[in-house]
Amino acid sequence: MPTELLFRDNAYLRDCTATVLAATPEGVLLDRTIFYPQGGGQPGDAGTLRWAGGEMAIANSIKGAEPDTVLHLPAEGAALPAPGTPVTAELDWPRRHRHMRMHTALHLLCSLIPGAGVTGGQVGADRSRLDFDLPNPPTKEALTEGLNALVAADQPVGHHWITDAELDANPAMVRTLSVQPPRGAGQVRLVQVGAAEAPTDLQPCGGTHVARTGEIGRVEVTKLENKGKQNRRVYVVLGE
Repeated sequence: MPTELLFRDNAYLRDCTATVLAATPEGVLLDRTIFYPQGGGQPGDAGTLRWAGGEMAIANSIKGAEPDTVLHLPAEGAALPAPGTPVTAELDWPRRHRHMRMHTALHLLCSLIPGAGVTGGQVGADRSRLDFDLPNPPTKEALTEGLNALVAADQPVGHHWITDAELDANPAMVRTLSVQPPRGAGQVRLVQVGAAEAPTDLQPCGGTHVARTGEIGRVEVTKLENKGKQNRRVYVVLGE
């Protein structure tokens, strides 16, 4: 039974009610969740499950064995709710919100390096990175200036769905070289930064993002690193 993935439509939900479908030390499966499961370079969410007479700290969230299922991993020694128990799931919101800001900032970074394939990446609460197939990247000063100009423009960030066939007909939408968007479910989620008629960035992504670029705040590119003949790693940090 798939989990209703509430974060896909509203990344700002901080808690939700749900029912426990299964619970083992390997993870708790709920019928619905706001917890993003680790994947696509974004860490899984942490937080707490609460129910009448008990609570469980959630150390991480990962994808389950079945499509669109999420396992909420209990912290070591945490009590488990029984199947069928009504629970309230609460995010570690400050951590999640930094991931949302960071992930959106990486989309802006992609827009400043058009045409270069992305060979890897990682979203972090303190520092994030993207790797580009790019022999001669812009300077970190130029990238920092460009990122903050896009932040100051306070552009809208949203998403919509297209079919697998529509994505196949527009392969340039896929920037990642090492990981392809999941196909087979019939639809693919696109994240769009900027106006629909001339988006700043448009690419497949299942992660969580802020609603407007202005919410990201000050961004700085702190380091450019050579990771191979043409592979350049770009590190990004956020202001407080």
